[in-house]
Amino acid sequence: MKPLDIYFVLTPRFALLDFAGPAEAFRIANEFGAAFRLHMVAPVASLHCSIGLRHDGLAPLPEPLPSGALVMLTGTTRSAVDYQRPEAQQVVDWLARSFTNTHRLACVCSASQLAARAGLLAGRRCTTHHSVTERLRELAPTARVEDDRVFVEDGPIATAAGITAGIDLALYLIEREAGAAIAQQTAREMVVYLRRSGQDPQLSPWLAHRNHLHPTVHKAQDLIAQAPQQHWSLDTLADAVHVSTRSLTRLFREHTGTTVNDYQQAIRLAHARQLLENTHHPIERVAELSGFGSARDFRRVWGKVYGDSPGAMRAEGRA
Repeated sequence: MKPLDIYFVLTPRFALLDFAGPAEAFRIANEFGAAFRLHMVAPVASLHCSIGLRHDGLAPLPEPLPSGALVMLTGTTRSAVDYQRPEAQQVVDWLARSFTNTHRLACVCSASQLAARAGLLAGRRCTTHHSVTERLRELAPTARVEDDRVFVEDGPIATAAGITAGIDLALYLIEREAGAAIAQQTAREMVVYLRRSGQDPQLSPWLAHRNHLHPTVHKAQDLIAQAPQQHWSLDTLADAVHVSTRSLTRLFREHTGTTVNDYQQAIRLAHARQLLENTHHPIERVAELSGFGSARDFRRVWGKVYGDSPGAMRAEGRA
């Protein structure tokens, strides 16, 4: 697997968590089998972050920016002042001349202002920290700046609301690049099971109902997620995690807010969706690989949840 190059672009007084949160998420994902290559770059070789720590040995802004690279801009605590510095303007100039349709960009917190100044947000949906939304609207008057979003993705550019939302965005990018299983393992390792969605309140089924610390329930969820095609009866699952069916039912409801059956169905549908998007299997085969008894049963459950047919979703996605 060819590694994905990720360039964290740092400016004076960058918010440390805007950088460290996503960077740690990508590092941990590598431990579970992802292939991310991290670079820390800046317009100067040394600078201080928001809490005063000095960062030395930073690489220069890459010239040229490698094709396929992901650029992550980190916010700052006083963007109205910090982004007036010459180092910030160097980043803006570099983005304007280097970013093309072969690259991707992720902006954490107030860093969306740098993208706006480089002209990269024109006509796009985006978001930023709630304290600077009006300033972003001024910098990108043709952009659609959305309030109350954790993160927003429009084409090759994603923008996050800031601070811990950078971790949410990183988990989303990990899921897209390395798969749901690695994103789930990364979230669990970071103890951030509740991955908030960027576009709406709905959670990724692979990461939803994980905002608890009960090891038995997590083990049951892991078994279901690792083998969505398997027909996990309550008795079989309870035996596998060494509790009674009554205890598993109670613990699962108490710690996840849902039932074993509903959770299993959500995972099956999520797995089916991945197969529809990434394979050419006929609907009957997708149903079989996702644990449904028949294609008819699969279509019925799919329609109840999504309101259309699996075939319609596949056709729309490919269009």
